This record gives sequence, structure tokens and C-alpha cells, in this order.
Amino acid sequence: MSKRKQHHPEFKAKVALEALKGEQTVSELASRFGVHPTMIDQWKRALLEGASGVFERGIRKAPQVDEEQVKDLHAKTGSWPSPTIFWPESSSPGPESEAEDDRAEPARPVR
Repeated sequence: MSKRKQHHPEFKAKVALEALKGEQTVSELASRFGVHPTMIDQWKRALLEGASGVFERGIRKAPQVDEEQVKDLHAKTGSWPSPTIFWPESSSPGPESEAEDDRAEPARPVR
């Protein structure tokens, strides 16, 4: 089974810019760069949507925090019960399991 090829952002930008130039068709670019034409269209769209971010100066969007949700979560954390681990009887970590381990065969060395 083969993995999907992951392209570097620089490569994607290069291909998207070539597509924006319009000197070659998307099919020609796809065969030239060895990618599917759909990928070129997606990269081109992403480049156009993110282009305005290049010209934003020092403006970073602060993450939006829903204060009501934060208060609700803080209230819930104090009321949660402590976690309880329920072990099946066959795998309980009690003294019985330690005695069973002593009777088991010793591990064989790996070669």
C-alpha cells in the first residue's frame, strides 16, 4: 500500500503561481510537475484566499473565546467524580497475578 505524497509548501506555491500566470493549461502543468490537476486548482484557490494575509501588517487575529462556555467548563471541572479503574477479574493487578507470573515460563532470548 502506498502513502500519499506530501508536497512542501514552497512547491505548492510555485505550482500555484505558474497556474495563475496562465501561460500553460492546468493539464500541462500537471504533467510537468507530476501532480493531479485537481491539486493544482486547490493550491491556486488556497493561494488566492490567503494572499491578503501577506499584506496584513502586525495584525494577528486573537483566538475567539466563548466566555460563557469557559465558565461552564470551569464549573464542571470541580464536580467531576474521581476516575475509577475497573479491572476485569482475570487481569486484576492483585497479588494473585504476581504469583502466576512466577510460574510462567521464562522469556526466550531474542536473536
